[in-house]
Amino acid sequence: MSDHYEVVFSCFLSDDTPASVLRALRWHMGMEDERPEDLDSEDHPYPSLLPGSSPLPGGDTLSLRRTVQEFTESGERYEWELFARLYWVDDLTLHLDALLKLIAPHVAYQGYGGHIRDEYDTDVKSFNFHDGTYDRVQL
Repeated sequence: MSDHYEVVFSCFLSDDTPASVLRALRWHMGMEDERPEDLDSEDHPYPSLLPGSSPLPGGDTLSLRRTVQEFTESGERYEWELFARLYWVDDLTLHLDALLKLIAPHVAYQGYGGHIRDEYDTDVKSFNFHDGTYDRVQL
């Protein structure tokens, strides 16, 4: 019998996030058919952010979009908004570190960036980003 988890990514990526990282995220989300050539197939063996038939209230949710964060004298300042709320089988958690490592250098704000929670638990384990890295999550 498998364990299941609610996984949430909720963070902003800097506007200068490399196109290769955005392509990798789009592939993980099922928005691109082909795995990016520069994405390690051992760390990222299959798309991990695909929506499914989730029993979570409201179902699975995915969004990656460029949004205006601020209006300045020199113009608009943009960031990439990443939001995903998914129902994961325990096999997917094996590749959580690879996803966090992919986005960590590009997260715009330090601190909370999402969480993982066993479906029958009330405690969450937060993803915290700082200085281009993240705190490892122990399941």
